[in-house]
Amino acid sequence: MRDGQTVTVLDVNITEFWKFLERSAEETADPTQRLDWLTIRLSRVSVEHIADFQVHLEAARRPIDTYAMWGAANQIMDGFCSGDGFWYFQPWLIGQGQRWWHHAAQNPDNLADLPAVRALAGRGPREWADADWPHWEELAYVAPRAYDRITGREDSIDEALDARGHRTYSNPEPTDQRWDSDSLAQIEQRLPRLARLFPRQQYVKP
Repeated sequence: MRDGQTVTVLDVNITEFWKFLERSAEETADPTQRLDWLTIRLSRVSVEHIADFQVHLEAARRPIDTYAMWGAANQIMDGFCSGDGFWYFQPWLIGQGQRWWHHAAQNPDNLADLPAVRALAGRGPREWADADWPHWEELAYVAPRAYDRITGREDSIDEALDARGHRTYSNPEPTDQRWDSDSLAQIEQRLPRLARLFPRQQYVKP
């Protein structure tokens, strides 16, 4: 991580949200260091803009909170993507940046194009380093921690979001059609490229 550099965030609109998130990736590839960088920088802006960041982050979940995407994540994780696992996968995908987030949202099989996904191919999940896992649960806590730091009160961002009429949810809530992501036939039909990149090591139904 480069020291001595700052970024000025005057407003956290949706464009600045993505720029800010992507700037953290330019600073460092280490997930923990990215979190530190984001928390420190967010702590320098107004509480209103910190809340903006959280709203944009949660809004970015909606297009990828689908059974279609869950099945794709499940394929990458060799059939071991639980509800919690998918919930943590979503901020990881958002953290890849707007281009890749949008590309995957268009078609979950497009995850096969993401450099971070391709880097996992050819190895089973048990061989992945902790930093390689497609999970980034902690991104969801960056804005709340920065908000608490400024206000000196724990969970203080919740009141601000409630005042905006913003609904926060904490588990996947897909609304598209559920499908059997353990069916080989459906996997090959829906996720042909991911199926080639990540052939399932455990039993799947024919």
